Amino acid sequence: MIMKKKIYISVCLFLILSSCSQSFIDLIPVSSVTVDIIYKTDKDFSDALTATYTPIRNQYQDFWMLADMRADDSWEEYPKNNDQSYCDLFTLHSGHGIMNNTWQRYYQAIFRANTILRKIEDFDESSIPNKKRYIGEARFLRALCYFDLVRIFGAIPAVTLDISVSEAYKTPRTPVESIYNDIIIPDFQAAESALPASYTGTNVGRPTTGAAKALLGRVYLTIKDFPKAESKLMEVTTMGYELLPNFNDLFDYSNKRHKEYIYNIEYQGGVNGGSVFTNSFLPNFPEMATFFGVVGQGLENNNPTRALIAMFEDHDTRKEMTVGIPGGYYNAAGEFRPLPVFTCQTYTKKYLTREPAREDSPADWKVIRYGDVLLMLAEAMNENGKTEQAIPYLNQIRKRAGVDEYPTTMNKAETFAAIEKERRLELSFEGVRWFDLVRWGKAYEVMSSKGMQPHMILYPIPLSQVQLINDPAILPQNPGY
Repeated sequence: MIMKKKIYISVCLFLILSSCSQSFIDLIPVSSVTVDIIYKTDKDFSDALTATYTPIRNQYQDFWMLADMRADDSWEEYPKNNDQSYCDLFTLHSGHGIMNNTWQRYYQAIFRANTILRKIEDFDESSIPNKKRYIGEARFLRALCYFDLVRIFGAIPAVTLDISVSEAYKTPRTPVESIYNDIIIPDFQAAESALPASYTGTNVGRPTTGAAKALLGRVYLTIKDFPKAESKLMEVTTMGYELLPNFNDLFDYSNKRHKEYIYNIEYQGGVNGGSVFTNSFLPNFPEMATFFGVVGQGLENNNPTRALIAMFEDHDTRKEMTVGIPGGYYNAAGEFRPLPVFTCQTYTKKYLTREPAREDSPADWKVIRYGDVLLMLAEAMNENGKTEQAIPYLNQIRKRAGVDEYPTTMNKAETFAAIEKERRLELSFEGVRWFDLVRWGKAYEVMSSKGMQPHMILYPIPLSQVQLINDPAILPQNPGY
């Protein structure tokens, strides 16, 4: 969503009231008298929803560390003393900053969504004309946050209402199954009913009914409810989404919304609202940065692994965009410019774009796009014994990539292997691979040689939260940490 450069006074007040420092997961309620000052008009609720995006946008700047660095498509070619290297090397512990930041940001957003949902109940649509949409949007954001949280941490405290301070400190971890059944699924279902199919003007980029359906399909696939996953993802295929003819156009950030777009975490470069992705994933070579219009230093993170690079066929149109050109790049004259020694030799171009200022890139984070929906639908259909019908959806991805399509005579196991391969080739560096490995039960099999231990399918609960509660009966640490 386009974030306004000018932040309204009411949003500023909302941010101050709902920010978190030492409090437990942002559950401590603010004064109802003060909050009532904020929530009076339709615009107040719109501004409050805009504020709810702030911690989510901050969190998704780091999401790649948890979702890409942990898996086999990405690594730190030159390890550093930082959180991304700890994710890569499986040396991350509960005291590292990314764990606390992840926990706090998601719960800040949940707190804000809960507050909006509580306060909006006091109004009817004559005073808040967009009440239905605001409820759908708040529930969509809450579902997204809880879905990420349970995939990262497992069982977590689940809160959908305002509670007192004493209650906050006694809120235990809720079983994952209950969070799916009582919050995530009902919230996405409510969102798909309440949200519009599209927006106009400054609202373009907010979640739609298509986004809710697509993510609900991902949820069903994650919990292995394949019949519901197939049904929901099939609905998405009837809503007018299409694959772009050219894979590379997906990463043209001058045209962010197109037929394949479903839902992004959006950043607006040029108003200090951009992302860090372009700088973060670029090799540290000033000549290369200048050629591609990147301001400042390349931080050379999130490097493609040699194994991933080797998987691409030479004529696969996804190859150069996904894994760059190992060892260098071609300039405007068609000359190969080698990267210096001691500079990372591999990089992805999915977030490489011109930016107006350092770490102020227009590059967005794709939460879900239509190509992912087609691959998930093929997987669900294959699991439901509809292998022959699944392969054409898989082949839509292959055809766009300019490579040979899979034969329709493949059996279920062969089709699953093909789907797994295409998800790597199509969705690398989009926050998918680690969670795919976990839901397939293959994370330890694939990553044990890189230092993974069996308990590391989950991340550690932040040490700050464990120490704050100081009661393992309420907030125990995940096993193994």
